[in-house]
Amino acid sequence: MTDEENDEHTYVVVRNDEEQYSIWRADRALPPGWHAEGTSGTRRHCLDHIDEVWQDMRPRSLRLLMEARDA
Repeated sequence: MTDEENDEHTYVVVRNDEEQYSIWRADRALPPGWHAEGTSGTRRHCLDHIDEVWQDMRPRSLRLLMEARDA
């Protein structure tokens, strides 16, 4: 068994103001600047969710700057 298979913790998907995603253990206080996105579960479940929803890895501020430049 891998460490991930033995991991019995619950995780939450978190997102910052730049719309970047990560996971965080549910039993710990969120770090400053990060907010719970609404998804929780196993580490694998949370990472799979991030793979589905985080299609553009560029920070929000960079995306907006590039959109303004192209407009």
